[in-house]
Amino acid sequence: MLLGASLVGVLLFSKLVLKLPWTQVGFSLLFLYLGSGGWRFIRVFIKTIRRDIFGGLVLLKVKAKVRQCLRERRTVPILFASTVRRHPDKTALIFEGTDTHWTFRQLDEYSSSVANFLQARGLASGDVAAIFMENRNEFVGLWLGMAKLGVEAALINTNLRRDALLHCLTTSRARALVFGSEMASAICEIHASLDPSLSLFCSGSWEPNAVPTSTEHLDPLLEDAPKHLPSCPDKGFTDKLFYIYTSGTTGLPKAAIVVHSRYYRMAALVYYGFRMRPNDIIYDCLPLYHSAGNIVGIGQCLLHGMTVVIRKKFSASRFWDDCIKYKCTIVQYIGELCRYLLNQPPREAENQHQVRMALGNGLRQSIWTNFSSRFHIPQVAEFYGATECNCSLGNFDSQVGACGFNSRILSFVYPIRLVRVNEDTMELIRGPDGICIPCQPVSRTDIAGSVCPNCQDELLGWGRWGISVASSVTQIRSRRRVQAGSVGSHLESQHFGRLSLGDRPGQQSDTLSQKKRNLSRWEPGQTHALESSLAAVYGVGSPEGAGRRGRAGCSCPGGRCALRQNKPPPNLLAPKWLEAATLFIHNSVGKQWTYKLQKTELRKEGFDPAIMKDPLFYLDARKGRYVPLDQEAYSRIQAGEEKL
Repeated sequence: MLLGASLVGVLLFSKLVLKLPWTQVGFSLLFLYLGSGGWRFIRVFIKTIRRDIFGGLVLLKVKAKVRQCLRERRTVPILFASTVRRHPDKTALIFEGTDTHWTFRQLDEYSSSVANFLQARGLASGDVAAIFMENRNEFVGLWLGMAKLGVEAALINTNLRRDALLHCLTTSRARALVFGSEMASAICEIHASLDPSLSLFCSGSWEPNAVPTSTEHLDPLLEDAPKHLPSCPDKGFTDKLFYIYTSGTTGLPKAAIVVHSRYYRMAALVYYGFRMRPNDIIYDCLPLYHSAGNIVGIGQCLLHGMTVVIRKKFSASRFWDDCIKYKCTIVQYIGELCRYLLNQPPREAENQHQVRMALGNGLRQSIWTNFSSRFHIPQVAEFYGATECNCSLGNFDSQVGACGFNSRILSFVYPIRLVRVNEDTMELIRGPDGICIPCQPVSRTDIAGSVCPNCQDELLGWGRWGISVASSVTQIRSRRRVQAGSVGSHLESQHFGRLSLGDRPGQQSDTLSQKKRNLSRWEPGQTHALESSLAAVYGVGSPEGAGRRGRAGCSCPGGRCALRQNKPPPNLLAPKWLEAATLFIHNSVGKQWTYKLQKTELRKEGFDPAIMKDPLFYLDARKGRYVPLDQEAYSRIQAGEEKL
């Protein structure tokens, strides 16, 4: 890699400075390569130069725009205002649930009424307001209106309940909470524990008896609010926009800070990198409280003038019908969503849509080709990114199974490095001098993004609420003492610099997949499904690699542990989340099996009763209770005849 960079320098020096003829320059380089075993580099150069130049140009273009926005102190609302001026009457958002169409002017007016209303209620720049509602147009208008006032929105996961929900609202220090009428019961459960000074507003259908007594109906209040733009707050491109809560792999959810520049960069890199067009129509069925739905999807509407179709929840049976109805050209996905579509029986609608691109992350290589060929999608735009980190990747040349690339000839352009990890523990491998070891092609790696203290745009978007910059990831240092952050993702480095995504270390033992999201092992562990003094929950592989199933372990003195078979455990997150979990009873009171290394060994055992010596149980959906998991039931589960 260093050799390639050096030779590119020699080429430029020879031609531009020494002004040698191309023939002499070419022969000199050829002899130099032959003398240093350079045929391999030549092959890499030929295969990757076009991809690398395009990726470099995209990166430079976005960086230039970021610097311009920094100089002019632009924000997302200011960028959105320019979009409105370009085409005020174009459709911006469509909510599939009620077939509601909002133009850019309507979205602008709604968000301005939100800003004016909150200002009249005493909120000001720097305050926090929480949003707790399912997908719909109002969700976008609410946080955008808050941003116009300089109020930072805390986007709360709608699956959270009780302790986890209360934790997010408390730590956000929100002065106001706007919740959808569909979430009223969840708010009622924690109302007694909320700060009495927290203002509550309900959006949607109004039933006074179904909400806490102090709640106000927001919709009529916004109708009476002024529609003009409020006085502009003193906010810049590096200031906070909103908070997105992580899945809480190591405990309760944590708020990742999203600043205006981070929002712009994520949306712009996807737009330019995958060659999107202003007249594209995006089908967005992902949660708007996460970055994929709200930044990668909605960002194309606010910043680039595209129309976005919002669906309340993903529906495999309605997916292609919706795409046909709204003439969608781009669909968003996360990995398991594609598997759900493939599991649907073939339908005519699969061949009648106009979708040209599937945009997302986590599409497994095992189903990649089947997905694109069956549904006739020419381009799979796979990318890698994390809300709380400073580096991302894109599969700009549509290579099957890749989530991006790291240039092997222009590695100095993009400040990320790949370092070796232990495949069992996923810990960074260091040399005798304590320095991380760079990975070689065809190996498992961790990805580290450099953090330059004097380079402001490398720091934008890092950190979590109440935590210093970059402390949410492992900090490492290189030989040149350049600080970097280990993102903690498991990637596989392929030939020509291609990277494919595996599980994050936490997902191997600490998270389990449920529909379109990851569940922290901590949260189900708090439901006390088993009457026990100690419980551990972690992910194990499921049939055909379809996500991870949960396995809950319980330590019981003398093997005496009462299983509540007639009553499902309390629900902290999504309804029936524990249907995806098997339970086993551990007969020892020892705690050593709950720690990470021991959980790694237990995860390898899976949930095969022929291997496990402890009692196993699973939730029988037909009986509505937990029943013993024997070999016959295990065989049915593996064959897909018994669903977890």
